[in-house]
Amino acid sequence: YAYRDRRRRKRDFRRLWISRINAAARLNGVSYSQLIHGLGKAEITVNRKVLADLAVRDPGAFTAVVEQAKAHL
Repeated sequence: YAYRDRRRRKRDFRRLWISRINAAARLNGVSYSQLIHGLGKAEITVNRKVLADLAVRDPGAFTAVVEQAKAHL
């Protein structure tokens, strides 16, 4: 199953990152989809892996990113 699971791992990690981002975003009063939309409008290019890491390791910085995204909604 190694061949299949190398491909599945990519999907699984993306799903994990999105779950973490969504949980942290909701603590800041915004949904995942609103956050991603706001980041796009604010021209903040940060990938989901980095956002999820920020949410877990540095909640203060994640909150600052969320506030920037909310300002552009």
